[in-house]
Amino acid sequence: MNNVKTMVLMAGLMGLFLLAGQLLGGSQGLVLALVVGGAFNFIMYFFSDRMVLRMYGGHIVTEAEAPELYRMVDRLRQRAGLPMPTLAVAPHEQPNAFATGRNPEHAVVAVTTGILKYVPQDELEGVLAHELAHVKNREILGRPMPLAQVNPLAARQGGLSGLFSTHPPTEERVARLEAMAVGR
Repeated sequence: MNNVKTMVLMAGLMGLFLLAGQLLGGSQGLVLALVVGGAFNFIMYFFSDRMVLRMYGGHIVTEAEAPELYRMVDRLRQRAGLPMPTLAVAPHEQPNAFATGRNPEHAVVAVTTGILKYVPQDELEGVLAHELAHVKNREILGRPMPLAQVNPLAARQGGLSGLFSTHPPTEERVARLEAMAVGR
């Protein structure tokens, strides 16, 4: 569903861009908008992972630099049948993690120094499984309770803002995870 939402949003934005080009510059403006919009979409598709890391001040880490993190992600990605993503750490105290990249072969999983410092290992594993699920687009931890304990600090809104949300409301997520734990 997120892929569909992304494609609809990209097509809608491209349509608005083309409309603005047509209104402002006629057929020449339309062609210019098509070229610029196409270039923008190309750059975002192939370089968004690097742009996001730069925005967060993140740097790629190796197994030697972050052995525990590397082993945890390696274990989870094997369970999910994914290739090993690039790992990055961003120097922020706010506990956070995110996944970016255009496909599993070009995925980046990033964590902040805050999440490494403040979040217990089993919850960190749940968060990393969640981020890898974004890469694969389904649940892979195998133990839902560590993920149910994580507070993402924001709930999904309804209406137009729901288009930009990648997660259901916290209450719904916790209820689903608890139901999975009971069914085991």
